[in-house]
This record gives sequence, structure tokens and C-alpha cells, in this order.
Amino acid sequence: MATSEILARLGTFSPADMDLFDRTVICRKLIKGDFLLREGTVCRSVFYILEGTVYQHTEGDGERQVIDLHAADEWCFNHASFVEQRPSTTNLEVYADGIALGLSVEQIHALIAYSPAFLQIGRVLQQGVSRLHYFDNSLTPLEKYEYVLAHRPHLLQAFPLKLIASYLKITPETLSRVREKLAKIPRVS
Repeated sequence: MATSEILARLGTFSPADMDLFDRTVICRKLIKGDFLLREGTVCRSVFYILEGTVYQHTEGDGERQVIDLHAADEWCFNHASFVEQRPSTTNLEVYADGIALGLSVEQIHALIAYSPAFLQIGRVLQQGVSRLHYFDNSLTPLEKYEYVLAHRPHLLQAFPLKLIASYLKITPETLSRVREKLAKIPRVS
């Protein structure tokens, strides 16, 4: 995907803005098992995933709790750590090899100083909290899974069901029952 397409999703940018973005953004190879962010460090960059997948998780009580899943054509970062510049309480780990574009806090500030159009990058920062509403509130397991089917179906192809279940804050067994229940519902064509 061309960087002009990435910027077009955020707003309106001049050709000079797009050229500056191309020269500023850093291309990073993603290798499974590598960390873009480790718990306890400050998130200093945002990443746009061109290929591959990344998941955000915590390690506690011997369990890995998935906080968010990121696939191609999505931005990836730890919202609280990035915005407040405080140590992260989560990890960002590469799940499948790929390529991402990265922008540091300093690069974003430099882009904004060059052109106020880059204030539109703030839309990326708003995306970081949207997930909390859907999965950390009182939605039923069925409603959570239906949300993924409707809004992020690509995740079901990119991640194993065990990670999907953790992301939805349900057990793999509950996810299996939800999928079974949905399979029995007649579809209207």
C-alpha cells in the first residue's frame, strides 16, 4: 500500500505533505517473536502494519492476556503509554512476519511543525481506545464475536482461535460454543 493511501484514510494532505511523510516514515521488518514494545518501557512510536500481524498482551499469573490484535492495514501502538509517555503495562509482539511503517513521537511532532495537516494523525490516537468500549464492557460473548465478524473479520483468518478468545475475554470453550450457536442460525440471503 502506498503511503498516500494510508494518509488518505486519515484526512487531506498535499503532495508536499505526502512526500515529507514518505521521507520521514521508517520501514521496519517484523519477525515473529520480536517485540515492538515491552512491558515497562515507554511507547515512543506508532506503527502501520503493511504485512503481518502483531498482538498486544500482558503476562500475569502464568497466563497471557490478549489486549488487542492488529493485522495488515491497521495502526498499532500502546495508547496510554504513547499519549502519556509513561511505562507500558503491555507488550506489543509480532505474531506473523511482515513489514510495518513506524513514526516516533519526535517524527510526528516534526511533521506537525512542518504542516498542521499532520494534526490529522490524531485520528490514529483515537483508535487506540475504541476497543475498550466493545470488549471491556458488559457485552455478551455472542455480541463480542458478532462485533469481530462485522467489523474485523480478517482477524479470524490471521490469528488462532485461542488468541481470539483471549482478545474477547472469553475461554476457548465459550468461543467454540458461540461459533457453534452462530453456525446453527439460518442465514438470510
